[in-house]
Amino acid sequence: MGVLLAISVLGLGTALYTLVISLLQAPRLNRRIRDGVDQWCDGEDDAARRSLSGQRNPLAGLLAFVMHRRSQGETESSLRDEVARRAQRLLLPFESPLKILEVIAALAPLIGLLGTVMGMMTAFDAMANAQGQADPAELSGGIYEALSTTATGLAIAIPFAAIAAWMEFRMRRMQQHINDLLVRIFRREVPGNQPREAVTATGAQQHSDDHRQENTQRHAMA
Repeated sequence: MGVLLAISVLGLGTALYTLVISLLQAPRLNRRIRDGVDQWCDGEDDAARRSLSGQRNPLAGLLAFVMHRRSQGETESSLRDEVARRAQRLLLPFESPLKILEVIAALAPLIGLLGTVMGMMTAFDAMANAQGQADPAELSGGIYEALSTTATGLAIAIPFAAIAAWMEFRMRRMQQHINDLLVRIFRREVPGNQPREAVTATGAQQHSDDHRQENTQRHAMA
């Protein structure tokens, strides 16, 4: 029971900590962010930056960073690693609390089961020492220990398992939103960002045409 009480206090503190950081640091998809991405896709770069500026939402900072670097001419391949690292940092504060809650939800029933086994051992030991005339008070004490630890373990595991499942769902949903927004930002072609391969091919074609025209002029003069 003491171990169950200790892990329940740890789980409660972890849940409160997660609630606080969710209010302060969690990336949230709000209307201003949607409007900013829509404006960026429509080519309104300045309006998009104004929509994302001034927000404490870390998701707005990530999107503003990507828009700024894209407007400077960087391609998706050159930004992919840095953007992935920054996106991972948005969800990093929630990974440790989620793992703690999952461990508590898994351990609490096992500790309760251990208490059940110990309680039944106490009850059977009392029967063995009584030589067939066991005291009902001793038997009921062992059975009570077994049932109480099992019930306590389940009572602790059920709410923490529900909280952990809700947190995991929220993290996956936010990760999907972040990926969708980044794909929309990268999909838009920024003026002046013509791929290097295309530029090289265009230059080669132009050089070939100039060389062909020069040869034609020489044959005509001859």
